[in-house]
Amino acid sequence: QVQLVESGGGLVQTGGSLRLSCAASGTIFGTRAMAWYRQVPGEQREMVAVIATNYYTNYVDSVKGRFTISRDNAKRTVYLQMNSLKPEDTANYYCNAVEGSRPLFSWGQGTQVTVSS
Repeated sequence: QVQLVESGGGLVQTGGSLRLSCAASGTIFGTRAMAWYRQVPGEQREMVAVIATNYYTNYVDSVKGRFTISRDNAKRTVYLQMNSLKPEDTANYYCNAVEGSRPLFSWGQGTQVTVSS
């Protein structure tokens, strides 16, 4: 069973930055693409960034140029550097291993990001 533990969220002003971390247990980390998602209450969870095992990255249009996903396989950790934050980035952020766009494991608790205007 893979466990995912997100951290690094918080309250920040518009234009600020945060760095999220996601630690994954298990030995499968290096063999899977990893993604960050976000969810606002009452809305569907949205994938915002993905990083493949070859370090190829892709982002949803709304965060391109502001967010950067990275991974450290030795630490079994994936990161999301978020710059130039906007109030519409406010959400609970989750990570998961993915196959295509399909999340593979149970969700962690997530980490709340709140951007004040």
